[in-house]
Amino acid sequence: MIGLRRFLEQLRSEGVLREIREPLSPVYEVSATVGKEPTLFTDVNGSRVVMNILGSRELLAKALGVPHNRIIHHLSSCSTERKVKIVDDSPAKEITEKPDLSRLPVLTHFEGDGAPYITSGVVVSEYDGVMNASIHRLGVTGKDRLVARLVEFRHTYNLHKKAAENGEPLPIAIVIGIDPVILFAVSTRVPEGREFNYASALRGEPVELFECKNGIKVPHAEIVLEGYIHPTEVADEGPFVDISGTYDIVRKQPVIHLTNMMHRRDPIYHALLPAGSEHHILMGVPYEPLIFNEVKKVADVRNVVLTSGGCCYFHAAVQIHKSNDDEARKAIEATFAAHKSLKHVIIVDEDINIFDPNDIEFAIATRVKGDEDIYIYPNVRGSTLDPRSENGIGTKVGIDATMDLSKRWKFQRVPRPRV
Repeated sequence: MIGLRRFLEQLRSEGVLREIREPLSPVYEVSATVGKEPTLFTDVNGSRVVMNILGSRELLAKALGVPHNRIIHHLSSCSTERKVKIVDDSPAKEITEKPDLSRLPVLTHFEGDGAPYITSGVVVSEYDGVMNASIHRLGVTGKDRLVARLVEFRHTYNLHKKAAENGEPLPIAIVIGIDPVILFAVSTRVPEGREFNYASALRGEPVELFECKNGIKVPHAEIVLEGYIHPTEVADEGPFVDISGTYDIVRKQPVIHLTNMMHRRDPIYHALLPAGSEHHILMGVPYEPLIFNEVKKVADVRNVVLTSGGCCYFHAAVQIHKSNDDEARKAIEATFAAHKSLKHVIIVDEDINIFDPNDIEFAIATRVKGDEDIYIYPNVRGSTLDPRSENGIGTKVGIDATMDLSKRWKFQRVPRPRV
């Protein structure tokens, strides 16, 4: 596996890793200093913090080992059946101690945050033989206590609910500072319990997992926190700046009690800036292969992108080669089926560059007739992160910005003359 440290060395050797050596506080100062490039802070209350390791499609492509314009094809073709490898030891076991979150440089990102937040922590849980790995925002409420935002009906929520119904805690381990490909894989919606298998397929080699004291198997990491989610205890979670750059509401959420802490010597703490570019990549890009594969059932799909202007989450552009005029509407419905939090989708022809907002706007300007090509779906389930929604209920809009095939000559762009 490439591993976090090897990836940082690669970025440093290529001259793209920014290093900041001045002492900084984890309260506001790191968030105020970080830009968009990969950045290693060497002295955050005496600890190392890295941000933006996957802050662009180019960086994600570098981690995956593919050209950036082939990301969607690589992601959509990888199986979730690749095996993992269980090992006995890990560099994460170099130091084992009583959990004390005050020893970690957990950041407070913005004024108004409800707590310092662990933002890149992968929560690995298992109950009744079913495993899940996913990223959750984790608010620090004590030296060995966290409050976790568990989105309703997602895998960790379901496992916790099942354990709680039996009056049992849900054992978990939180890994911070892992291989960037594994980090991306656990952000992706795959069949339950197949996150590490998918990561193995993306890397082309088995992901190594080792067993924690509580029986949870995790990948190598800079920091590992062991514990359990209490079956009934809850606490206020939030406010927290989420994907849209606006504050999410305060909710009562489950409490995590930590029982063990392991880490490497001089560990590197990975932090995601809420609503930053890395947050967008990890939230949005994993949906693109899901959309690609769903649209493939109804149209000849060529590419998919969750656009940056739509927070890489709420807006999608889907490029198809259309053989009949009904395919665009079918592609709209397939896109919404694949990404249920999506708000707006635009379907374009293969001559439109979906990575260029100007090209997408051109398609709207020249190929859309509002009363025929815009499809509105009111009062449907969307995302609670959309400030315009009411408890996650809102309106979705699909735009057919493809050419009318019977009048293709009216829409085709004239190529520039050759000299």
